[in-house]
Amino acid sequence: MNRRNHSFVMESKLHDVKGRVDYISSPKRQENLYAVFSNVEDSYWDLLAEQNQRDFAKSGTDGTCIEARELIIMLPPSLIGYDHELLLKYMTSVFLEKYDVGCCAALHHNKSKTNLHIHLIFSEREIRQEVEQKIASRNMFYNESGKHVRTKKEILDEDGNLRSGCKIIKKGEVYETNFFQPKKEEFKSHAFLENIKQVMTDAINEIVKDENEKLQVFQKGSPYLATKKIGKNNPKEAEIRADNYLRQEWNRNVDRALLTGASEVEVMMAKQSQIDEPVAESLRQHGQDPKLFTGILQKAVGYLRGFVEFLREMKYCDRDPEGNPL
Repeated sequence: MNRRNHSFVMESKLHDVKGRVDYISSPKRQENLYAVFSNVEDSYWDLLAEQNQRDFAKSGTDGTCIEARELIIMLPPSLIGYDHELLLKYMTSVFLEKYDVGCCAALHHNKSKTNLHIHLIFSEREIRQEVEQKIASRNMFYNESGKHVRTKKEILDEDGNLRSGCKIIKKGEVYETNFFQPKKEEFKSHAFLENIKQVMTDAINEIVKDENEKLQVFQKGSPYLATKKIGKNNPKEAEIRADNYLRQEWNRNVDRALLTGASEVEVMMAKQSQIDEPVAESLRQHGQDPKLFTGILQKAVGYLRGFVEFLREMKYCDRDPEGNPL
């Protein structure tokens, strides 16, 4: 079975949800935008971003705040003939039946009109039935970064004045307003993506008329690499994080390869020659050695990146500067 018979659902983390919502839904920024659907007002994304950024700052976690997530769902070409708004609402409603969160979706074609797809941006948080307001039991002090500090002295300059960007919340005032529940852990799991792939595949198959366009989820012998879970106080946390980063880089390049036109067979062959066989040989010669696996994975990621660039060059070598066939 070739690649077109397999469904494709890709997930990504969003660090600027308001900007991304505007990007996918703006006719000025999208050349082939057919329909937009949202179950929330625009102000929802402002409130969501604000709470996520505040909670991220309080957590003290390194990296970049995840404000929301996005699914890209590839559709069979014939679905362009369906009513665009009804098609988008149908696919979005399938997601919303399972997850009661805010979302914004858009139906697109790429520039050359070879890939029909949906962008579905969603919150990891359910909205609260009642807004939670936290009242200060004493004066509270916040520095320029918005971080709560213990004493007033920590936010004053040498002359005893409040530094720019710092603030004081007086006793009895509201110091925090939460419109959303905590993030749902489910959205962070590999199981979520696997489940939503099946759900979206089933939804597509319900409406596709041509049996040859019906899809299936590619499971066994997947070209993707699973990431490892990091438990609390794991002494190998840094090592696992580095390993997971490389695994995610491989998976991202698998997505790019498939989107650019590679078959799953080709990507599986790359995985076998660049990862499976070198790892097996390394185990035979050196036993279990994480450092050697890291080196193998780094080379494999580089190889797949090069393969993607080769595919892109082949795909566009016979096109004019505007991307049109010669």
